[in-house]
Amino acid sequence: MSAIVLRQDHDFIDHKSLDWDRVVATRFVLRQRMTYVYDRPIHRLRHRLMVVPPVRHGDQMRIDHGVDVSGAVNTITKRVDGFGNQMIQVEAAKVTEVLELETWAVADRTVGQGPTRVGAESLCDPRLLSPSPLTWPNDALEDAARRLASGGETGVDLARHINTWVFRLMRYRPAVTTIDTTAARAFGMAQGVCQDYAHIMLCLCRLCGLPARYVSGHLLGEGGSHAWVEVLVPDPDTGGARAIPFDPTHGREVGMSYLTIAVGREYSDVAPTYGTYSGEGIGELSTVKRVGLTSVELAPE
Repeated sequence: MSAIVLRQDHDFIDHKSLDWDRVVATRFVLRQRMTYVYDRPIHRLRHRLMVVPPVRHGDQMRIDHGVDVSGAVNTITKRVDGFGNQMIQVEAAKVTEVLELETWAVADRTVGQGPTRVGAESLCDPRLLSPSPLTWPNDALEDAARRLASGGETGVDLARHINTWVFRLMRYRPAVTTIDTTAARAFGMAQGVCQDYAHIMLCLCRLCGLPARYVSGHLLGEGGSHAWVEVLVPDPDTGGARAIPFDPTHGREVGMSYLTIAVGREYSDVAPTYGTYSGEGIGELSTVKRVGLTSVELAPE
């Protein structure tokens, strides 16, 4: 029997009604608009966007993407950073009042296309094993890591244990942390949002000798961006390494309802929008985002 294909041309498919155990392929469409309104003119704007998926990430493949900037004469430059992320750089000599940034992307995910593979050097990459500013450990985190490692688990089993442990420890609570909150601070409160869960898991993994990286992206049904963790382990098939994704916010491994945008040491490496400018103007940001599925393929029952 051939697979079933669902298509809905004018709107997104209702992902809540899907039997996700049967999903073998998905097409994501992501549309975002960011509008900055300044109370007076600014100059020499340099703005970085990290909102477009990479060309390839494991079983995820980018099909197409675009960016449009209005409100100022500008130049747009695209490049790939040291982690393979798609970066968009916008520069404008002057913005009088409003700058609007619109991006869109189409990406497919297909079961059976293999895990996210990286080179063997990633297993000893100091960026993934050493603390970063937002994942710097304190005594409490170091003690927790010792206890987590004391059971003798290694590799994926230890990563899975840490993922579950963080999920059970933390309480999801918005507005008690900020983008600058450290893992130690969130750990002390035992509460926060997905970014905090990810930073705590990263800290614990690295203390246990597991190379791990921060992932920014989207989870269907979530209002804003989402964050999770990839733990790198040896790949016996290639002699390199593979990245195993875990979502400590939900206490599970990442599935087909996730769309990866970028990876790095911590949030600051992959912040969706970041910029500098000259002048005394103060900007106010408003955002609109839509992410959903336009086609889904299901395995036969």
